[in-house]
Amino acid sequence: MLTVDQILAAQKAQVATLFDLSSKALASVEKLNELNLQAAKASLSESASHTQAMMGVKDLQELVTLQNAALQPMAEKAASYSRHLYDIATGMGAEFTKLAEVQAADAQKQFVAAVDGAVKNAPQGSESAVAAVKNAVSTATAAMESVQKAVKQATELAEANFNAMTSTAVTAAKPAKAKASA
Repeated sequence: MLTVDQILAAQKAQVATLFDLSSKALASVEKLNELNLQAAKASLSESASHTQAMMGVKDLQELVTLQNAALQPMAEKAASYSRHLYDIATGMGAEFTKLAEVQAADAQKQFVAAVDGAVKNAPQGSESAVAAVKNAVSTATAAMESVQKAVKQATELAEANFNAMTSTAVTAAKPAKAKASA
């Protein structure tokens, strides 16, 4: 049975966790805003430079060369922006995952403690029921660990796929630059 002190301690821990997560979420929003402001400033500056360069174009070949020369840096910048965005998102996701794992471990400890307390007070002759409960708890623990491992592997696979995709996108933009200079 839970005491009033245990309930209060649990509530205090939950409130502290909520404020910690809120502060981390705001930090991620700050990073995202900073990234977007940097991207907007760079885009404005590059647009102004590109417009100035286009104003000085004398023939169609020079225009095509200028446009093709702008493609590669744009692809690289888009890939870089995507990587930064992904890093911010995965960082926040990792914080939530870490917290969820800690919360699950704490809940599991409390449940095991409650089961152990109930087992100590179990009447004689209920050994098979107690063994079944303990077996169910260990099976649930193993299942949770398997799920956590699968989620971690899926996350690593998604990250590898994302990195491969951005690398391919940047590489695909390079032929346009090579053709322009040929």
